Amino acid sequence: MANPNAARLLIADDDPNILAAYVLFFADRGYDIRTARDGAGALAEYHAWRPAVVVLDIQMPAMDGRTVAREIRRQQSKPFPLLVAITALSSPSEQAESIKSGFDHHFVKPADLLVVLAAIAAPRTGPSGTDA
Repeated sequence: MANPNAARLLIADDDPNILAAYVLFFADRGYDIRTARDGAGALAEYHAWRPAVVVLDIQMPAMDGRTVAREIRRQQSKPFPLLVAITALSSPSEQAESIKSGFDHHFVKPADLLVVLAAIAAPRTGPSGTDA
């Protein structure tokens, strides 16, 4: 039975093995999880469910993760979700582009999920509900 007080976490990645690993990791820590295999599916699931946290790969079919992040931020729906990129894109310019697109965090694959968990669990402050 799902914990009714669990934080809602949407995870989108086009690699089924990575997606399964993320689900196991976060479900084991009490998160209520839904998934998507592409950006369009992630955006649809976000609209239907309004999770507190959205973890997105950047390079996905149908719509990339940055486009999803920009669309979520454009809507300015409250409460503001925490947006986390976990991607193979590792250059400083790629990381800066993710933040510019609306992500709160940019992690490079293979990401240390304990570090990602700490970022998700950290208190959020600032005008958008996230650290400035």
